[in-house]
Amino acid sequence: MRNRRGVAGLEAAIVIVVLVIVAAALAFVVLNMGFSTTQKAKTTIVASLGEASSSLEVSGMVVGSGDVSTGELEVVGIPIKIATGGESVNLSPTTAAVKYLSNTVTYDNIYAGTLTDDGDGNSDSGTAGEWLSLAAATDDAFDAGFIDADPFDGATSPTDTKAWIYWTQNINENDILDQGEHAVLAIAFNNADEPSALDKIRAEIIVPTGSALTIERQIPPITTSVVDLG
Repeated sequence: MRNRRGVAGLEAAIVIVVLVIVAAALAFVVLNMGFSTTQKAKTTIVASLGEASSSLEVSGMVVGSGDVSTGELEVVGIPIKIATGGESVNLSPTTAAVKYLSNTVTYDNIYAGTLTDDGDGNSDSGTAGEWLSLAAATDDAFDAGFIDADPFDGATSPTDTKAWIYWTQNINENDILDQGEHAVLAIAFNNADEPSALDKIRAEIIVPTGSALTIERQIPPITTSVVDLG
């Protein structure tokens, strides 16, 4: 009888050990699935935040060139850069677009491309791929074929309202805006689209990753050739 009781106790102990091992294995599986689900959720949240936030931001004062005689804005320049913590953005016209809206018109895409070198062969800033002024960049945009008339020459406005991007601080002379670089979105208006006092203009830079950067301004009275749009 004692031997039988000993065998029964040993069998019970073995069964208990097996149950403990199985329970531990199941607990490990459950915890591992939980960690995996948490990691996937984190990845999804990070990706969603990246898509919801813009990689670009306005980096200074928006300025324009106005015609005092007509009281209309001819060209506008919007300084942009990569937002803090943002990734580099490819601004090639094959991957990016610029939408323009005003009180009277809406264009889905007026983007002509980026200026990466001096179209007239002259160094406007002393550094290749950089421009010191909106006027100099507009002159090179005309030479590059982005617009068919230079409003700063005082002759005529372009046939079509067009946008392009040029660099004021450039590192590698390509279509990609990197951390540490500064660029300007320039828009030259055709005669019919030139905004005047109290008109509201809005430009949206649509990039391959992240949300679009939207810039909206109300036009003040045009009393000087250089217009501060804030």
